[in-house]
Amino acid sequence: MKKEKVTIQDIADALGISRNTASKAINGNDSIPVETRNKVIKKAIELKYKQFAYVETESIILKNQGNIALFTCNLPNSSHFGSLLISGLEKRISAEGYNLSIHIVRENELYAGALPNNFEASKADGIICIEMFDPQYSELVTSLGLPTIFIDCSVDIFCPDLKADLLLMENEHSVYSVTKSLIQGGFTQIGFVGDYKHCKSFNERWVGYNRALIEAGLTVDLSCCIIDHDRNFFSESDWMDKQLEGMNELPSAFVCANDFIAVSVMKALKNKNMKIPADIAVFGFDNAPESRIVEPHLSTVHIYNNEMGITAAEMLLARVKDPSRPYQITHIKTDPIYRESTPILQIEK
Repeated sequence: MKKEKVTIQDIADALGISRNTASKAINGNDSIPVETRNKVIKKAIELKYKQFAYVETESIILKNQGNIALFTCNLPNSSHFGSLLISGLEKRISAEGYNLSIHIVRENELYAGALPNNFEASKADGIICIEMFDPQYSELVTSLGLPTIFIDCSVDIFCPDLKADLLLMENEHSVYSVTKSLIQGGFTQIGFVGDYKHCKSFNERWVGYNRALIEAGLTVDLSCCIIDHDRNFFSESDWMDKQLEGMNELPSAFVCANDFIAVSVMKALKNKNMKIPADIAVFGFDNAPESRIVEPHLSTVHIYNNEMGITAAEMLLARVKDPSRPYQITHIKTDPIYRESTPILQIEK
């Protein structure tokens, strides 16, 4: 009895995938991941499907070009700007045939200057660091000699000495703009909340806040600011309440380093029976999901997370192709969003 010809459907059934996916993989459609395409081609060789019937080796199988390692101290959750950033990043490097491996740098590894146990430098083609703020550890990573990009970094790092590319969201001008609009809206006593030494981004936001006050002839009143060490913000559930309680006089508005801090400030203000924005205005940064849930809805600064991920991937891939290219410091635009926590109209800058 003559054996029936092998069909695309046979391959699909053998692998438990759709006929459409198998067909696209056979025809080299770029929308199919390399791993899936390789499985389909292997099965086509095994079943001796059409043009693969006389293939004796797997030389036709696509080989991944390499591996990109992502280092972070904390894997971003769904409300963190980094989660969408990683999504855009992964899609872009996958399109070039690279795998993304994620490595969590534990606190003991950070202080010991030790690389993650599951990381092998010899198997990495590049490294992406997200919110790695320890300057000594940053130097350890760059000393590996691999193409590296930092998405935000330590405030203590002098960028030309970093020996890596740096990607940031635009921080200084956006906070300068919102602080200026608060001043033009009648708020003349404005406090800043956040550790401006925590990272480069927070520091740039602090600079923007200061610049707006100085240009308006106002004094930066540290008694109206909460700029303690970043760890303190997470130390006690009522820590923010205590900070506000210790102020002789509350400002008319708070500009916060991020939305998490801003929401904490709003909760503490409500605990003091303060009305937002009637008694005090609050501005955040990040446009996190919480900013649209908290009442009143939080004025904030929108970050283009997915686009930042794509840009980070493209910067690193360019570095992999040409390691000698000059190091870059790139800022991706941000957009202030005015909501109910600041009852002012956006003023043309």
